[in-house]
Amino acid sequence: MVTRTGILSPRHAPGELGDMAERSPLITGQRVRHRLRRRLGRTLPAALRVGGILLLLGSTAAGLAAAVQWLFTSPHFAVTVVEVRGTSRLTAAEVREAAAISPGQNLFRLNAEEVVARLRQLGPVKRAEVIRSFPNRVTVVVEERVPFTLAQAGRLYWLDEDGVSLGPEPRAVTPRLPVITGIRPEEIRTAGESGARARGGVALIRSMLRTGSPLTREISEIDMSGADGPVLYTVDGIEVRLGTTDWEDRLGRLDGVLTQIRSLGEPVEYVDLRFRGQVVFKPRPR
Repeated sequence: MVTRTGILSPRHAPGELGDMAERSPLITGQRVRHRLRRRLGRTLPAALRVGGILLLLGSTAAGLAAAVQWLFTSPHFAVTVVEVRGTSRLTAAEVREAAAISPGQNLFRLNAEEVVARLRQLGPVKRAEVIRSFPNRVTVVVEERVPFTLAQAGRLYWLDEDGVSLGPEPRAVTPRLPVITGIRPEEIRTAGESGARARGGVALIRSMLRTGSPLTREISEIDMSGADGPVLYTVDGIEVRLGTTDWEDRLGRLDGVLTQIRSLGEPVEYVDLRFRGQVVFKPRPR
């Protein structure tokens, strides 16, 4: 019997020692299958959750589409009443005709901006608003332009404070502000935006009002036809040549000049304010 002595080492061993950490094929296969199960355990529920969410979203979108289709087509929301508020010069029938809201039109399909645009084409309408009242009522609220003064252009036309024509005035009226003249008929439409001369006359009257002077009661007419600026006529028949610029400053001087003329008691044919720093007036021949 042979007995080995000494320390067992790789150098002294008769052969190579086996790797004790090496996994056998059986163990390796078991670990792979275990990892696959774990991955499937994590992935499958997540996939099911995503699928459920997509299915829910799809059904929700379909439900919303069906609801919107019902709102846009249901006779429950068909317009049956169009109420008009805020009119004074216009009639409710004129406003309804301009608004062009068809009976039976779906309330959700009604384009309020287009309705307002159509209403703004009416000269007297300054602002408009369209209010939906469910299930089937529409209220149209208009703010009309307020007559400010009269303009003579072949016939009398009312203008508002922006110079917009409100249409002709067929009746005899007593204006509280100076009448604007010197305007050609083609410069002022029946209703709507008027020409530059009409707007200039309105701006001049507003300048008079801003000064706080009594000139609006003393001036009866503003002639806008001249190339050298407006010519004013007082109730006493005095012609006032105002010029093209610095109206408020010249109107302030005019107030004092007219007061001085009245104190002198001398009839005057015209007053010329077109020259800076001086006033020229011509006595009327006796």
